[in-house]
Formats: sequence, structure tokens, C-alpha cells
Amino acid sequence: MSLMSGDEAKEEIEEHQVVQGVVEGYEAEGEEVNTELDKYWKAVRDNPGDFTGWTYLLQYVEQEKKLDQARKAYDAFFEHYPYCYGYWKKYADMEKKQSGAEKALEVFERGTKAISLSVELWLHYITFYTEEFGKLENGEEGIRGVFEKAINACGKDFRSDKLWDTYISWEENLIKKTALYDRILQIPTQLYSHHFENFKHHVLSHHPKEILTLDNFLQLRKEVVVGTSELNPEGEGVGDDGPPGEVGPPGEDAPPGMEIEGEKSDDDEAGKLRDRIISVREEIFKKTEDEVSKRWNFEEAIKRPYFHVKPLEKSQLKNWKDYLDFEIEAGDHERVVILFERCMIATALYEDFWLKYAKYMEDHSVEAVRLVYMRACRIHLPKKPYISLAWAAFEERHGNYDLASQILSELDKNVPGLVMVNMRKISLERRKGNTAMAETLFQEYINGASQPEISSFFSIKFARYLLKIIGDTERARATLQSAVEKDRGNIKLYLQLLDLEYQCRPISEENVIKIFASILDCENFPLETKAKMSQRKLEFLEDFCASITTLKESYDEHQKLMKDLHNERKKRPSDAVSSEEPAEKRPKVEATQNGSGDQSQMTGAVDPYYGHWGSYANSGYSYPPQQWGYGQHYYPS
Repeated sequence: MSLMSGDEAKEEIEEHQVVQGVVEGYEAEGEEVNTELDKYWKAVRDNPGDFTGWTYLLQYVEQEKKLDQARKAYDAFFEHYPYCYGYWKKYADMEKKQSGAEKALEVFERGTKAISLSVELWLHYITFYTEEFGKLENGEEGIRGVFEKAINACGKDFRSDKLWDTYISWEENLIKKTALYDRILQIPTQLYSHHFENFKHHVLSHHPKEILTLDNFLQLRKEVVVGTSELNPEGEGVGDDGPPGEVGPPGEDAPPGMEIEGEKSDDDEAGKLRDRIISVREEIFKKTEDEVSKRWNFEEAIKRPYFHVKPLEKSQLKNWKDYLDFEIEAGDHERVVILFERCMIATALYEDFWLKYAKYMEDHSVEAVRLVYMRACRIHLPKKPYISLAWAAFEERHGNYDLASQILSELDKNVPGLVMVNMRKISLERRKGNTAMAETLFQEYINGASQPEISSFFSIKFARYLLKIIGDTERARATLQSAVEKDRGNIKLYLQLLDLEYQCRPISEENVIKIFASILDCENFPLETKAKMSQRKLEFLEDFCASITTLKESYDEHQKLMKDLHNERKKRPSDAVSSEEPAEKRPKVEATQNGSGDQSQMTGAVDPYYGHWGSYANSGYSYPPQQWGYGQHYYPS
């Protein structure tokens, strides 16, 4: 696509929003139900990303030759795959046959707007326009207008040579033809040398005054002829010493065969003018050649410049990335945008390239960035979460909270059940200061979760929100306790409850002991987990317990639990024991800070917890049981 202004980008977004949803809205509209057609539609409705399913649908409607059905199918197809220029051509041909040239013209206009860098589609459009409208009044200007639209859209594409050649060949006005050569000679394209050779042939085949505007011709002649005269101020070599012969009056042409040999000065002058025309363009040609050489290796490495649903090779992706980085470094914004648009045709299904494009455009145009995101998220990658999340963040940064919320809702609809999307929706409302909506969403996701683990996750997040943002400790505690009732085997809920209690001032010994008791009494946890939590209970009691009796009782319970764990290990099969890693290879567990430390391996192997007991060998908590005294091991003997 060509560079767009802000208003044009807005129109593009609005136009897409109008057309969007054709697939979901397909109905027979009172027609007799066609079972085969309904089956083809159902396939693409169920899976819009099924490219082959779309091709079957299009083949069917083409065979049936029912224009309304075909239009619906093509319009819906292009909402997902606008870069398939061959199908735009088929659509236009169908419209031409069944409804006339005007409708076909509309299709070509839509197609060249959707994939404006397709030289092939522009050439089909030009051929169609020439055949259908070229003989009308002002037909020549109309054809030239289409050529100019094509050149403005993709004339700077490295592989646009065929379009330029077609335009130059069609143009019969020699002055306009020269102007076209002047334009193409400055653009680094694949066949740059071919264009320069054609230009030289064009100059040598016509008199300079036929291929230049009058002003340019007179200026050039002044430079060449006056310069020559200055080199011969005395008129040496001209005049009386010339060969004998009659000189006719000025303005009278000699009859054929009777030309006077002495009047070849006009040809000499024309030759000098031609040389000057070519030499000036040769300087431009050399600069263009240098630019081509910088890009040649990148272009040679592009093996699939067209769109396809099949994945690209890693080498192709790397080449596109390196090529983009080169153009960005070169600093020509228009060339960068053109290369990005070429790249997006081939890499339309890759998030990274859309994100790179959007990031680049942020330094140039907010509306252009929005259009990049819209095309990526609503056309090519509706089920890729990261690009939509990036778009929502972009809109939020620019204060467009409603659009950001809409983007997240669309993503939630396209890919339901993504926790990160739900949390982003909540965070958006929180940042807006809409606490009521944030709490409503939390409750909605907690109650509507498909699995207990997901409900517990949102419960933990909600409790933190209530505690840290709202400052409502009681509601936070109640939220976690309610979650525990539904998901008793989730250790993270208990740890979050412990964390909540540890942050209360003053800390409630009773509440913390109750939480530890609920863990140790729960049948859902293995002995390893209970042993670990029992140890943490002892740590808590040492730091905060008001009764030595409670501490002693807890110690005895811990020793009993350790004995049970020891006996359980002895009963395990020998192969299970032998499979355990050596002690030096076992992962270390970080010391807890507030009783709710890293629990990532709480329900896993025994080793991480068993190896931890050794650190308490001198604290009176090690197994086997021993006589316990309050001052033992705490004071020097």
C-alpha cells in the first residue's frame, strides 16, 4: 500500500468495520436451501483459517454462477485473505461476465487498494481498463490515469520493471515518454540497466526537440551550442574555406537527393545534444546502480515474495528482517514503508513482522500505526494474542480506553479463555479508576472459570487487589477462604492466606495457626508437603508464638510427621529410591521470608524438602526425636 494520511487511515478502518462479519452473517436469505453450499459455508465458519476450505467454497460458487452467492463468498474470503491477487482477478472476471464492466471496475479498485504492491494485479487492471474504456472519449487520459495510480502505488518496488515497461511502451507522446524514463532511471529496480539502454535507444532514435519540452530543449541547446561557440570565438573552420556549392535561402528545404553537403551542422548539433542528454542521465544511472548493488543480495534471497499460508523458511524470515533493518538504517521513509508492505505480503501470518512495522511507524504517524494493528489483528492474525495485546496497550497509551477495551473483547471472543487477556481487561479498568467494573470482572471470571485452578488463580489476584488497592483485608480474606472451599488441594491458596496474615499489623497468631492446621489436616496434600508446612509453622511460632507450650506441642507434632514420612520412604519401591538424584544435584529451595516462599515444587519429588531438614539439625527440630529443652543449642555451654 502507498503512504496514507490520517483521514485515509480512519476511512480504511471504518470500511473494514462495515464489511467485517460477513462469514458469521451468511444466510440463505429466503432462497431454497442448497445443502452443498451450506456445508461449504459451515466449514469456513467453523474454521475461518482453513484456506483450502475457502478455495472449495469459491470453486463451488463459480460453478453455480449465482452472482449473489459468489459475491458473499468472495467478500468473506477477502476479509481473511486480501493478498491473494489471483482471486481478485477471478472475482473481476466473474463480475465482468455477469454484471458488466462497471462492477468489474469496482472489484479491481478494491483489489488494488487491498494489495497495492501487486504489479500483476495492476497490469490486469490496466489491460481490462484499456479494453473496456480505452476507446471512449478521454479514454487515453483515463488509461494514463490508471498507469499513474499504479506507478504511485508500487512504482518504487524493486520488482516493478514490468509495469514501467508497459507504461513506457504504451505512451506515444515522446515528451511524456522521456519524462517516464527520467522517473524510472532514479529508482533502484531489478532491471535498472535495461531501462537505461532503452532510454539511450529512445534518445538516439529521435531528434532532441521531439523528446524534450520546449523549455528544456532551449535550455539544453543554449548550454551546448553556446558552450561550443565560446570554444571557437573567431569562427575557425567555418565559412569561406568550405567546399564550393550553392547555398539556398533560409527556411527552404532542398529536394530529395539535392541536399547540400555543407548543411550538416544541424545533425552535428543534434548529436551533441543527444550526447549531453545521455551523459546527464548517466550520472543518475551510476547513482542508481550503486543503490541497486546495496540491495541486490537481499533481493536475490527472496524466494517467495507472494502470499501463501505455508510457513516460510527461517532463512527467508531472517533475510526479510535484515533487509528491513538495512532500509530503516538508510533512512528513506517512503522506501521503508514500501519494503514493509512487500514484506507483509509474504509474512502476513507472522506476529513479529507486524509488531516491527507498528513500532517503526510510531515515530511517524499514530493513525498509520493504528491501521497496521487493525490489519494484523482483524484480518490476518485475529487469533494471535500478543499482537492484539500490543494494540490495546498502544491505544491505552494514547487515551483511547474504549477502543482498547473493544480490542481486548474481540480477542476474548476469538480466543476465549486466555487468562492473560482477562487480566489485561481487569488491569485496564483498574488503571481507568473504574474499580466497580474491575471487581465485576473478577467475580465474573471466578464464577465462570472452566476449571477450579483457574478460579483459584483469579481468586488470588482478586484478593491481592482487595488488599493492596482497595485496602479491604476482610474481603480479601473471605475471597481466599471461599476459594479454598472449592479447591482444597491448591497449596497456592493457603500460601496466599498465609501471606495475607503475615502482612497484617499486628499479626494474628490464631489466624495463622488455623491456616497451618487446615493444611496439615487436609487429605489432599502428600506427606512431603505437610512436612514442609509443619516446618514453616515451627518457624512462625519461634518468631511470634506467645506460649512455649504451643511451640512444644507443635514440635512434637512435627517429629511425629517426620517419622511418618521416614517410614513412608522406607516402604517405597527400590527403583523409586534409586531414581532419586544425588544430593549435590538436587534443586535448592530458597529460605522463606514470611512463610509463603517458593512453592513451585511443593507437590513434586521429596528431595528438595528432605534436603532442607539438615539445616535445622542443631535447632532441636531434626529427626530422630530427642529430649527437648528450651535453652538447648541456643546459648553457649
